[in-house]
Amino acid sequence: MNSLLPLLLVLLLPACTGVTPRVAELPVERTAPTAYVNPFIGTGGHGHTFPGATRPYGMVQLSPDTRTLGWDACGGYHHSDSSMLGFSHTHLSGTGIGDYGDVLFMPSTGAVKVTPGTPENPDAGYRSRFSHQEEEASPGYYRVRLADYDIRAELTATVRAGFHRYTFPAEAERHLIIDLAHTIHGHQNPVNEFRVISDREIIGYKQTQGWAQEHHVYFYARFNTPFSYQLFVQGEKVKDSGHVRSTNAQAVLTFAAAEEPLLVQVGLSAVDSAGARRNLESELTDWDFEATRAAAATAWETQLSKVDVEGGSADQRTIFYTALYHTAISPNVFSDVDGRYRGMDQQIHQTDGKPMYTVFSLWDTFRAFHPLQTILSPAQDELFINSLLAKYEEGGVLPKWELAANYTGTMTGDHAIPVIYDAYQKGIRGFDVETAYRAMVQAALYDTSGIRFPSEAVKEKIKPRAKHYNEIWGYIPADRENESISKALEFAYNDWCIAQMAKALGKTDDYARFAERSTRYQRYFDRETGFMRGKNADGRWRTPFSPRFSRHRRDDYTEGNAWQWTWFVPHDVPGLITLMGGASAFQTKLDSLFTISSEIEGEESSADISGLIGQYAHGNEPSHHIAHLYNFVGASWKTQQLTDSILTSLYFNDPNGLSGNEDCGQMSAWYLLNAMGFYSFCPGTGQYSIGRPLFDEVRLHLENGKTFTITTQGNRPAHKFIQSATLNGQPLPTPFFTHDALRNGGTLELTMGATPAQRWNEAELSPVPTAD
Repeated sequence: MNSLLPLLLVLLLPACTGVTPRVAELPVERTAPTAYVNPFIGTGGHGHTFPGATRPYGMVQLSPDTRTLGWDACGGYHHSDSSMLGFSHTHLSGTGIGDYGDVLFMPSTGAVKVTPGTPENPDAGYRSRFSHQEEEASPGYYRVRLADYDIRAELTATVRAGFHRYTFPAEAERHLIIDLAHTIHGHQNPVNEFRVISDREIIGYKQTQGWAQEHHVYFYARFNTPFSYQLFVQGEKVKDSGHVRSTNAQAVLTFAAAEEPLLVQVGLSAVDSAGARRNLESELTDWDFEATRAAAATAWETQLSKVDVEGGSADQRTIFYTALYHTAISPNVFSDVDGRYRGMDQQIHQTDGKPMYTVFSLWDTFRAFHPLQTILSPAQDELFINSLLAKYEEGGVLPKWELAANYTGTMTGDHAIPVIYDAYQKGIRGFDVETAYRAMVQAALYDTSGIRFPSEAVKEKIKPRAKHYNEIWGYIPADRENESISKALEFAYNDWCIAQMAKALGKTDDYARFAERSTRYQRYFDRETGFMRGKNADGRWRTPFSPRFSRHRRDDYTEGNAWQWTWFVPHDVPGLITLMGGASAFQTKLDSLFTISSEIEGEESSADISGLIGQYAHGNEPSHHIAHLYNFVGASWKTQQLTDSILTSLYFNDPNGLSGNEDCGQMSAWYLLNAMGFYSFCPGTGQYSIGRPLFDEVRLHLENGKTFTITTQGNRPAHKFIQSATLNGQPLPTPFFTHDALRNGGTLELTMGATPAQRWNEAELSPVPTAD
């Protein structure tokens, strides 16, 4: 077995970033979690994060926009840019599609410009050059010098309001542009509206049609000094009525020269302007910018202090706490302080006292982000689930990727299902369980009745014909349904979750029905090629076939190929092992995944296939569980070797520090769990798979008042392999432990060494852990 080690050690060296990371070592004595966070991680490459000011799960994400078009504009900011348009109040963190960028503010001096400049020609409109040497970011705070205007811009935020502080040259007339037409990815604006209500207050509203097809944003802004104003429509000044309504509107506010900073406070709401005002006035009661900044830092300190780490390098601690920071940006609060919110039916609803949330990137986050919440923040995860169930009741179906009370239908599968069942299985049950079960079943079936679809295109995404074929034919024909393999494998896993929930609730008929459906993955395995493969309506395999081939979103696999997707049977690894001919053949095939050439075939291959080790693609989520498969076949040292390689070669303390989109916390959640030494291999089993811890000690401070500690003896970079493992002093019989053990507190102690140790053999792993 160990004959593969030299080859793995060579091939699992850094393989993806293409840049030499800039290492910014922090002093070891700086142990406060917020001191380690680097918000610029992920703002370069294809990470799509943003560096601006926000609170944990806040409604407002006040951040600079350097670009609005192109794939790497999804977060509004890219570290390679050298000029910026201004500061908008809403942003998505690490998504693969762009939206938001609402209510842009840009301070300026000199001639008034109301149309944006371009990256190529900043002087063509409002836009300013800047330098990263004059830029700073920390949790809840952002600062930059706008070089073209010599303005120091500082940003902080409450949950529902943004707070700007602009320091202008003392003798300069001060302008502030508010552009409601500004959007990320150039979406349509059916409505832009301004209303000046005093010489220190302005309100506005915009409706956007983009990824979220009906997105409503109201704002209320107030200033610490009087202004005069000009309103513009389509770039032309309009009569001084104090009110405009158009599809493209800007306001230019002018303030007298002064030495003191211009302070701006902006409240947001999806309900109405009155709600935006109440949000601001309840959260910002004075003009003390520093106090608001300090309160934001305190909120982040509380959030990040749920985990203490000791050991590791300064860069590893920075990556770790930045990852923890990135897992607390979204989902975002969507309800006002008075409990009102916009529902999936676009009507205004009232909460029962619990906040409502938006931005659910479920195809990504069911894998590690939500399991991380069940460990560190189960009450928060419970709130997320209640939000999902409210969306089901308002819109008629659980969302796949919900955005600003919109069904986008983005991605495949129905992964609100494992989020709900994983929480239920772990004892998180502060929601209507019967409603949750009905919602899970409804999501899995081809039932379009009573659903508020925003368009036919979204309808087809939420309820694809694949569900019809799966119900009627028992499989999904590749020549009649796009991405048939990914959908089939994800449906099987979703059905397994429903079967387990049915069993727990005593619904025996449903259990039998969905348990059978969960085994249908077997129908797509081609024994001749050894891959999951598209099968046509006539029962024949789709040809031609190459496991390396990818045609982005227009082939049998979602953002991947057969090499990456064949392994997605997390709920029945023993069944997959049997399909592949037993443990030895399975392990040989798995070895090939990590050692084969990284060449991807196809002129239109998916850009999401990134972070490659062989054909393993860490930059996209379908691969995220695969390194832990070795734990099921008595080769745990390979899981330890691979997780170490991924942790150390595909994550950096650098703007280009992620190997793919951050995806609303999923990429970071993978790092967090694996750096602690384990992973939620299959949400719903209540089992954690052990890998390779990076730190000497990790302490998880649980909501129930208990502490779970992972201690690592003999830990150093060259010691990648577990020599012994105990849980609360008792030897671990397998490389797995349970959520119950973690929740009850205690200590997992791992002793590391430089050479692989046959700590767990195949015989000890029978039976493989399962929820059944």
